[in-house]
Order: sequence, then structure tokens, then C-alpha cells
Amino acid sequence: MTPVPASLTSDEVRGHLAMLAFSGLVAGSFSLGAIVANDIDPQAITAARFAFATLVMGMVVWFQGSFRRSHFAAPWRFFVLGGLFTIYFVLMFEGLKTANPVSAAAVFTFMPLMSAGFGYLLLRQVTTRRMALALGIAAFGALWVIFRGDPAALMAMDMGRGEIVYFLGCVAHAFYTPMVRYLNRGEGAAVFTFAMLGAGTIMLGVIAADKIAATDWMALPPIIWITIGYLTLFSTSASFFMLQYATLRLPSAKVMAYSYLTPAWVILWEIGFGSLLPPAHVLLGIGATIVALLMLLRNDAQERPRVGGTE
Repeated sequence: MTPVPASLTSDEVRGHLAMLAFSGLVAGSFSLGAIVANDIDPQAITAARFAFATLVMGMVVWFQGSFRRSHFAAPWRFFVLGGLFTIYFVLMFEGLKTANPVSAAAVFTFMPLMSAGFGYLLLRQVTTRRMALALGIAAFGALWVIFRGDPAALMAMDMGRGEIVYFLGCVAHAFYTPMVRYLNRGEGAAVFTFAMLGAGTIMLGVIAADKIAATDWMALPPIIWITIGYLTLFSTSASFFMLQYATLRLPSAKVMAYSYLTPAWVILWEIGFGSLLPPAHVLLGIGATIVALLMLLRNDAQERPRVGGTE
């Protein structure tokens, strides 16, 4: 007798709601980043974001009581990961100087495809056929948006400088994802994130010392401080907890799928800031990424993770 797939459990519903909020918060960093990208050096704003995020995550680790000296064995691991994360955010702000936030968000949707490739090389993680098809559809949709729905521009690879710069940052982030599992030695997520952010802050403090010193922090427009605060509290800390919450309740493919909502969320953010909808032919690419999302969210009862040891 063929089993009938069960409806979503309350834990799964909460996991999906957490990822829905997560994708919306991540999208906000594109719109806000584009507003401030030309008013502050990318290295300086990334250094500030990392420093404040390190403080926030440090308080989380302190209150959790999860700090152990043994967690910081082989600290080079955190500098490798912090370096990759630093590259991603610096190139994100550099790219947003010229890239449209929606097309930058479309570039972001390439990350699951690249992470799958790096995951196979580092961890021999195998992608299912359905996931591979979804990744391919999403990649097509992303390319359609990046090249403004113009097949001639796509064939000529007429890609904007900002999108190219940000794509290089996404390569670093895609490599970061499997490297976390590869380098983790049993540390909890909060401790691991705190150590990675701390290492990134130290690296930026050395590499970008001149940029940080040259920034007149007291004279910065309020929108830059709002952006730094948003990136620290929502795009880093709150989204971290939502991601951890959802990971315990949903299969990894479904968690990853929500990155495909980012361009749609960015469009809503841009409308909120007074921009117009992209042309209808460009929206076809957004539709393709949402199709990929739905493919990855298809409810397979056998994929459900166990939560808290319950069936």
C-alpha cells in the first residue's frame, strides 16, 4: 500500500516561516547596501559590520555558557573562513556601487549551484536529480535577470562590472559553505560564528586600517549607521538564529531553496524605497527562480528531519 504524504507538522511550518523571514532580511541588505555603497569604503563598512556582529555573537556565546577553550584549537580555521566571508561582503558592497540590487540578488541565487560543486569536491556530497534540475532552472532565471531579459546581451556575455565583482564574492561565499562543515571540529554554531566573525574583524583591522582611519565616522549620514545596524542585528544576528532554527526542522535542500526568493524580496524592498517594478520580460527570470524554489520545497515525507528525538 502506497503511503500518503502527511501534512506539514507544526515544527515544519515554523521552520518554513523562519526561512521566509530569513530570506526577507537577507534581501534588505541588497537594497540598503546599494543606497550607501558609494558613500563609504566597502572595507570600512564591512569592518564595522563585523566588529559589531562579533560583539553581538560574543554576548550570545556568553549567555549560552557555551565557551570552551578547546573550541579555539587550530585558530587558523577561523581565519580561513573569516577571510572568505570578508571577501564576500567587501565585493558585495563594491559591486553594489554600480549593480542594480535586483540583478545583484539574481547573482546571489547562483550560490547554491556553486556550493553544490564545492560540496562535491570537498565533502563528496551528491546532488539529487531533482535538486540538480532546480539549480539549473534557477541559474537560467538568474542569467535572464542579470542580462535584463536580452538574449543578445546573454549571448555576448554583456554583464555589468558590478555584477561581475559581486559574482566573484559569491564564489568565495559558495566555497565558505562546505568549508564550514569541513573545518568544524564539533564547535557549536554560535561559538563557531563568533570565532569566524572575530577572525574576520582582526583581518580587516589590519588590511583595511588606512580605510578605517580615513573614514570620518562621526560625520557619516544616518542612513549608513542604519545600514550598519541593520546588517548587524538583522542580516547577521537575527538571520543566524532563524537559519539555525529552520535547519533543525527542515531538510537542507529546503533550507537552501529559500535563497531563490531573494530577488523577489528585493523587488518588494525596492518598491518600498520608491522604485518601479522591473519590466515584465525581466520578471520571467524571477518566475524561474520561484519555480526552482517550489521544486525544492516539494514535500517528501521521507526527507523530514527528526526534531528533538521525536518521530
